[in-house]
Amino acid sequence: MIPDQVRDDEVLRFGYGKTMPAIPAWPPKSAPRLFVADKLAQGATVTIEGNQGHYLLRVMRVSAGDTVILCDDMTGEWATSVIEAGKRDVSLTIERQLRPREDVPDFTLCAALLKKDRFDMVLEKACELGAARIQPVLTRRCVADRLNMERARAVVTEAAEQCARTALPELAEPVKLEALLRDWPDTRTLFFADESGGEAVSVAFAKWRESVRRQGPETSDGKIDDGPRLRGDSGKAALLVGPEGGFDDAERALIRTHPQARAISLGPRILRGETAAIAAMAVWMACAGDWTG
Repeated sequence: MIPDQVRDDEVLRFGYGKTMPAIPAWPPKSAPRLFVADKLAQGATVTIEGNQGHYLLRVMRVSAGDTVILCDDMTGEWATSVIEAGKRDVSLTIERQLRPREDVPDFTLCAALLKKDRFDMVLEKACELGAARIQPVLTRRCVADRLNMERARAVVTEAAEQCARTALPELAEPVKLEALLRDWPDTRTLFFADESGGEAVSVAFAKWRESVRRQGPETSDGKIDDGPRLRGDSGKAALLVGPEGGFDDAERALIRTHPQARAISLGPRILRGETAAIAAMAVWMACAGDWTG
């Protein structure tokens, strides 16, 4: 509190009433974030060029001393400092590791190909929601029959940079539905969104989690440790979502006869392909994934 007898000029001269400025967080939350191909290590020097260099120099306008966050999809996330910002590239020195590469639930999204912009949304949101693997699928009613893998990887990488993931989801080449089912492993449950009906999505996912949890080892206090199981062989799950027109009758029958397939219902309304994929995956993460705490 400022004494009554202190005049305004004394406040200015001696700093009465002023609060100490907060120490800024480091690294700053506004620091740009990029994935790089090379393995990172403390003390190493990294040069960023090409499109990423252009982004740092022309969009973010970094200069010497600025912080840039780098991830390598191998060791995790690192804070770096700009040594030199040139005309076409940026030199960085790696200061310290911020986080190791994260563990994500062993969940695969098998999504039928959609029109370009709609499938971009599926790729982006699957990454943000925490998918470990994305498997594009070709079905009879797919409007698109091919995927630009370079562009798709760029969409996934940008999504990971934006949502602060330290592990990129694996992105597989598109595969025909028949081949997907033929080679499906017997250790992974395949939930498929069936517009003709199935078990309520939240109920099906909760039952699956409980069945996996019961296989986990007990902890010292007598509780069941389900974390390793949900990330290991017994915790493997996948979601299969169809295209704009859904699966045809023959495809639906083929899926239903597969021993690992479990039909689920996504509610009373007809959903677009991208809506179904995003909504069902969000429910899975909430019921059985890493949103459960």
